[in-house]
Amino acid sequence: MLLDGIEAELSGFVIALNGILTGFCQLLALFVIAIGVTRALVIYLKDALFRPQTTEAFQRGRLVMGYSFSLALSFLIGATILKTMISSRWDDIARLAAIIAVRTVLNYLLLQAISKASPAVEETMAADAAK
Repeated sequence: MLLDGIEAELSGFVIALNGILTGFCQLLALFVIAIGVTRALVIYLKDALFRPQTTEAFQRGRLVMGYSFSLALSFLIGATILKTMISSRWDDIARLAAIIAVRTVLNYLLLQAISKASPAVEETMAADAAK
């Protein structure tokens, strides 16, 4: 009987802690996205106002946002895993697998775009510094 009470209390504690951690991961994702968008906007506006080459500013802003979105997607995947950890229903597990698959593909494509854009932006920045 005593073990049943301890098990129920511990289960309630784990569920509450899971909810807190899930919310925290989602809040971190929101924070990372907001910071990334703000940084990209500052980069773009600063370069658009003071330099004639706005395409380079646009590319640098996209890179900053890309890194932020990639990190935010990782936080959201973690939050989804935490949410599903409590549930043991098959439809929740299948939904988790689908969400993780979509987010992983998005993250992969985002990182591919970043890796292709990074060398071009770095070359342009090095050429500007040499002038």
